[in-house]
Amino acid sequence: MTIDKLRELGANVDEGLERCMGMEDFYLEMIELGLSDERFETLGPVLEKNDMDEAFEQFHALKGVIGNLALAPLYETICEITEHLRAKESIDYKPLYDKLISQRNEFRG
Repeated sequence: MTIDKLRELGANVDEGLERCMGMEDFYLEMIELGLSDERFETLGPVLEKNDMDEAFEQFHALKGVIGNLALAPLYETICEITEHLRAKESIDYKPLYDKLISQRNEFRG
């Protein structure tokens, strides 16, 4: 992953770098850790079980991680899902979850 690629994918790199004190290597390392967060994998089964409280907690935590990294496309999708879960809406979450995983995979290259 490069800074240019992050920009191309829609990340707010300047904001992310600011949070990492301008240290590009550190920022890229944090992105790798954030994109490897196990919640990306565990959320699918939680959503399938329709455990909205657990899903909300996990998405809300992931929202903080991805928000701090300024990965705007992922963050926007996570926010959308989080708000549906906050309202305990009975919708088909699979398309949104699939979109999130697809976006994450784009960032992972």
